[in-house]
Amino acid sequence: MNWPNRLSIIRVLCIPVLILLLSLEPVWCHWAAVLVFSFASFTDYLDGHLARKHQWITVFGKFIDPVADKLLVLSTFIQLIGMNLVPSWMVVLILARELSVDGLRLIAISKGQVIAAGHLGKIKTASQMFFLLMLLILRMPAFSFPIGIIFSLWIIVITLWSGVDYFIRNRRILSE
Repeated sequence: MNWPNRLSIIRVLCIPVLILLLSLEPVWCHWAAVLVFSFASFTDYLDGHLARKHQWITVFGKFIDPVADKLLVLSTFIQLIGMNLVPSWMVVLILARELSVDGLRLIAISKGQVIAAGHLGKIKTASQMFFLLMLLILRMPAFSFPIGIIFSLWIIVITLWSGVDYFIRNRRILSE
């Protein structure tokens, strides 16, 4: 197993620690959660960088990287609903996009193809991670301050746009 794939697995392993820390009250847990989320998000950048630089791109990596990203982002969004930092309808939209794209990926896999993350998908993930980090640091509801509203709207737009883009770019898989 190469380093990019190990980093994706490490990202997945950070999730239970992050969720535990977000569930606890002490202030140090809050800041530890920010650090764990930051580290996990950085592994997403690093695994992609190493895979491209050293030509360590694998079928497993094309699968595990977006799964690890989705698990990290969605589990954090779900925790933030409970903390009243994001509205549930926003997370439902994000979840619907992720499940739809995963369904497309499953159809592709059944046909012996793998759909790697696209450019808009990478922008979506980076935007969501930045947004979540901002909310974790500020601990303010997303729609309660002007920059939070702007970022929230951007997250909704880029999430839906990238989902539509996956279906347009891979429509041949659905028609075969």
